[in-house]
Amino acid sequence: MQTHKLKIGTIELPSNLFMAPLAGYTNYAFRKQCYKYGAALAFPEMMNARGFLYNPKGTAELLHTEEEEKVKAVQLFGKDPDLLRRVAESETLSYVDLIDINMGCPMPKIYKNGEGSALLNDIRLAEKILREVKKSGKLLSVKYRIGVDSSRLVTVDFAKMCEQVGVNMITIHGRTRDQVYAGEVNFDEIARAKQAVNIPVVANGGVFDEASAEKLLNETGADGIMLARGALYNPQLFAILTGRETDSKKEMILEQLEDTSRLFSPHFTVVFMRKMVAFYIKGMYDNVKYKERLFATQTKEELISLVEEIFSDR
Repeated sequence: MQTHKLKIGTIELPSNLFMAPLAGYTNYAFRKQCYKYGAALAFPEMMNARGFLYNPKGTAELLHTEEEEKVKAVQLFGKDPDLLRRVAESETLSYVDLIDINMGCPMPKIYKNGEGSALLNDIRLAEKILREVKKSGKLLSVKYRIGVDSSRLVTVDFAKMCEQVGVNMITIHGRTRDQVYAGEVNFDEIARAKQAVNIPVVANGGVFDEASAEKLLNETGADGIMLARGALYNPQLFAILTGRETDSKKEMILEQLEDTSRLFSPHFTVVFMRKMVAFYIKGMYDNVKYKERLFATQTKEELISLVEEIFSDR
């Protein structure tokens, strides 16, 4: 697959491949793997602007970053324009280069609160939010969906609004809110938005291998693509797309385990890495026999021993 550098405002990224923010997963230890294998920019977990402002200590682990992340980015969600601006201007985020505003999350709790994809119903409020956050002086991007449902597609109008406000990049998930993460990705809607604006457009949705990545890029004409669940199951998908060398799964897992244990508590490390190993062995012909034992592990040492056993002859 052909990748290329991508400029976002004043920043030039080494490629046009992105890792989406995924709640409960895209901590620094996972993002480090994405960068190792070729991601140009990997987002930390989406953060609630209100919770961030009133409980900054609770977001410290989510914000952890190190030298591998050349471009520092965060994704925020909320519906209060003034609050989002204050968070963007806060001392805690003084190190951040780019702020992404989530206007696409389909989860019921967020939608019912008027946040995430609910903002697709109120383009005036969405515009006000973006104008306020833009005052922070940071680079600004937006991630949104093509509409709430198929009868209310807003892809092009939303893209034009973002460009007029001064947004530096948009990422479009090619599904409606009611599709959640299932169903066909609407390539045409992303393509129409790409043709309507001059800012970088990143396409998101349905990438699990090289073929689906190339199809998303070619069918939409987008400037880049954002991976989500496909990379969660296999961070080395970035290496496949960029032509980099891959490692053995065992090596990848043990490296991530060490980074996770360095950054988090022993309990969190085991619970988190049990989930990750389950993703990484999915599809192996004998994975079922290991899963019960995997989720029974209680210590880092037990987890390492089981990983060594699983991959002993692979």
